[in-house]
Amino acid sequence: MNVFLDYFLTFFHSVFVLFVLIGWIFKSTRKAHIIAIGLILIAWLGIGWYKGVIGYCPLTDWHWDIKRELGERNISSSFIEYMQEKITGIDLNRKLVDIGTVVGLVLSVLCAGYVSLRSRFSKRN
Repeated sequence: MNVFLDYFLTFFHSVFVLFVLIGWIFKSTRKAHIIAIGLILIAWLGIGWYKGVIGYCPLTDWHWDIKRELGERNISSSFIEYMQEKITGIDLNRKLVDIGTVVGLVLSVLCAGYVSLRSRFSKRN
């Protein structure tokens, strides 16, 4: 069962990250995209502040518990860093990956805000 959960969470988490990056593009997914961003901000800032780890992700925490049960050790604390290294084989500097992750989220928020404002103003005219 843990092997299934590991694969499922890898897939789900990857799709979720991709959705957060591009969900603002499609009119039909924009509301869900805003909810996803809200959940991330609650986790990263709210729960993260409470746990003392800004950028905390409960999904990563749960996934890493499963990976440890499966015997995986020395796991990065960042899902993005983990997947980047698995896909490319390159061990990038953790801070660089963290900066890229935050930049990706900020750009996604800005793009979502832009398309939202653009659609509101175009409806008025």
